[in-house]
Amino acid sequence: MGRHEWGFNIMTSRAGLLALATLACAAVAPNAIASEFVSNGGFESTQVAGSNEFGGDYPGHEVNNWTTNGYNFLFQPGEADTVGATGSYGNLKLWGPGTGVANGLPATSPQGGNFVAADPQFITDSIRQDITGLTVGATYDLSFYWAAAQQAGFDGETTAGWNVSLGSELHTTGAAANANHGFVPWSLQHMTFTATSANETLSFLAIGGPSGSQPPFALLDGVSLTGGVPEPAAWALMILGFGFVGAAVRRRRAGLAAA
Repeated sequence: MGRHEWGFNIMTSRAGLLALATLACAAVAPNAIASEFVSNGGFESTQVAGSNEFGGDYPGHEVNNWTTNGYNFLFQPGEADTVGATGSYGNLKLWGPGTGVANGLPATSPQGGNFVAADPQFITDSIRQDITGLTVGATYDLSFYWAAAQQAGFDGETTAGWNVSLGSELHTTGAAANANHGFVPWSLQHMTFTATSANETLSFLAIGGPSGSQPPFALLDGVSLTGGVPEPAAWALMILGFGFVGAAVRRRRAGLAAA
């Protein structure tokens, strides 16, 4: 057999082994592809029926795919400190430039469009969505924008933030301190969860205080849950596959050299 034939056999053997390794990796590839599991994470799809209140007397009717029975509101761009939002207790606005305080409250979150504001002290209930199609044992990255504000017309220092859960696993942003008539700027938060069931509930519960007549509000937008971190066993299988290819090619070369 000539050198060219030897080289051809080496290359074809390597190609075949690489194909086998690729097939092995394809078996775990679904865990390595990021998929979006949250529907309407920007709160843009709505069914406004005479109120912006997202819960309370209007449970689950204003923001598609999300459910709550709390005293929570949907704000459209530029309205939080101007026209405000209508609820079962009248109109509600946040302190901002439109209510006479240059505290930095922008017209929208960094995500743009609508956002949700939740009172952690009055008719509290989580904002939640059922997530399906998860892989048990796989890890998922949750990201969202959040901020802290205060209801206009009230005085005093407040705190606000979010407790976040996927199934039974709980994380928190903590409650950010907010000055009287203040605004805590929007920030992007990342949290990692491990699925314990194929179907779990993603939940955001506003936290903060104090109780009484200084209403704090936690703001939320841009919710995204993606999977894309292979399980340790998947990484091991991929590494083993490529290691097998390398070893087989080396053995093939050694056999041809001895021939």
